Amino acid sequence: MNISVTQQQVEHKYRQYHKRINDALGNCFTKSTPETLYTPARYILEGKGKRIRPFLTLLAAEAVCGSSTNAMNMALAIEILHNFTLVHDDIMDHADLRHGRPTVHLKWDANAAILSGDMMMAFAYECALQTKTSRHDELVHILNDANITICEGQALDMELEQRKHATISDYLDMISKKTGRLISASLEAGGIVSDAAPEQLEKLVTFGAKIGRAFQVQDDYLDIMAEDGKSGKVAGGDVINGKKTYLLLRSLELTDGKEQDILQSVIDNKGISPDRVPEIRAIYEQCGVLDEAQQIINRDTEKALSAVDTLPFKEGREHLKGFALKLMKRDF
Repeated sequence: MNISVTQQQVEHKYRQYHKRINDALGNCFTKSTPETLYTPARYILEGKGKRIRPFLTLLAAEAVCGSSTNAMNMALAIEILHNFTLVHDDIMDHADLRHGRPTVHLKWDANAAILSGDMMMAFAYECALQTKTSRHDELVHILNDANITICEGQALDMELEQRKHATISDYLDMISKKTGRLISASLEAGGIVSDAAPEQLEKLVTFGAKIGRAFQVQDDYLDIMAEDGKSGKVAGGDVINGKKTYLLLRSLELTDGKEQDILQSVIDNKGISPDRVPEIRAIYEQCGVLDEAQQIINRDTEKALSAVDTLPFKEGREHLKGFALKLMKRDF
């Protein structure tokens, strides 16, 4: 599918808006006390976040009405809500690093992380309510639905960790809730702020859902295939930690005998040693799951691009499509 903006133009706009978003985030949480409440919140927002979700909110607004001026508060609400979930996820995952820096609960403690996260969630709603629109009830509903759905996804993820057998359907349901819903909510929110009609919102949600799934499957792919450092984590970290991914679960369906036993041992033993990562990668290559994953990524991306092809403002629409292609070509 032809895109009328170049990747250089998309990259320029992304850098420009990334700065706009970061500058606006820097004006949040300006209170100095209580220090253990506001300092951790500022700390998490100062990390090297890609700001994908708020950028999508701004682009969605531009695709619907031609301007993102009125969408910034909602973009901030989305990004702050996203970071609140990361703070709490890191506690549950016992994670030590986030964007190469100590996690909030490690730098302070779990109590400070929980409390700061709770405050961030409330602050996100306040940002949404500061948006100039007559449709605040819809914006609050979007944040509520996204928040509840993300919690469902996290719960499903934890349940999957404890199960020795899971299906591709289980996994895709989990990622659609844990990852996909906030991405689609980001676009939906941008549409609401721009007074989008119901059919336009449906197109934006479809775009977000398809890109969200493609993004997560690609994450699984990059984890096993990217060189150390490029993905922001150790190559093969998912299999080292015994994480159930699309690649692992689908490979269990495509293999039998010794190869299937090796893959099942990743789950049964809750991971493998780093030196065995090439062995798992070789099985993935032999059974064809890597090619299959690429096909899913390409198919979902095409469906996403088609969904927004009729949104009214060409420049915003084309940048939205161009950014989707940028995400699918990433090596981070």
